[in-house]
Amino acid sequence: MTVTWEELGWEQLAEGVGRCRLPGWDCTAGLVLGAGTALMVDAGSSLAEGARLRMEAQALADRRVTHLALTHPHFDHVFGAAAFAGANLYAAVGTDAVLAYDREELRLDAIRNGLPAPEAEEAADALPLPRRLVCGEWTLDLGDGRQALLADVGPGHTPHDLAVLVPGDPEVVFCGDLVEESGDPQAGPDAVPSRWPAALDRLLALGGDRARYVPGHGAVVDAAFVRAQRDALAARFGVS
Repeated sequence: MTVTWEELGWEQLAEGVGRCRLPGWDCTAGLVLGAGTALMVDAGSSLAEGARLRMEAQALADRRVTHLALTHPHFDHVFGAAAFAGANLYAAVGTDAVLAYDREELRLDAIRNGLPAPEAEEAADALPLPRRLVCGEWTLDLGDGRQALLADVGPGHTPHDLAVLVPGDPEVVFCGDLVEESGDPQAGPDAVPSRWPAALDRLLALGGDRARYVPGHGAVVDAAFVRAQRDALAARFGVS
């Protein structure tokens, strides 16, 4: 490794696993290093942000990003995806349809939230479609004993929520926006509130009590935080 996580402003979560908090919307992007492989979790909110992530990941891994997993189809997590040309692209089943047919709404949502219109248009036009769609669970072999489990745990925050579990000590779970620490979880028009608590139950079953849970926005949290947010959402939406 030619640079350290800290030198690039990344937070190391476990051996070969880290994340950064991106400016603007405070989105998380994650990185998992394998043997000759590198898995990026989410791609940032623009092509420029995606390019930054790609370059920093290559500096940390001393190799290109070989796999990209998208946790859900919102602009601030997917609009940088075209910067990762050649990477195997994974998402929950159904995400492909959103990115294919709803990209105009994604563009407009990005502009409404402050992304400059030319950047939003450029990213929407270049948006690649995931060809590796996860229904249930998909284990990625990243080499040298390193694995990552991709799990279609939604619906919840969206109809198509993907979590990424990295086994280890501690285990690390990238949650996407199923979990948020820097504010209340956002339930937009595509949220499925009646299923959201069950999605968090699934996250907790995957990671267990000792895992580190990485929210889509905010600081890393523990299982107790996820459980409390699960109960708050159940009360908020009147579900069990």
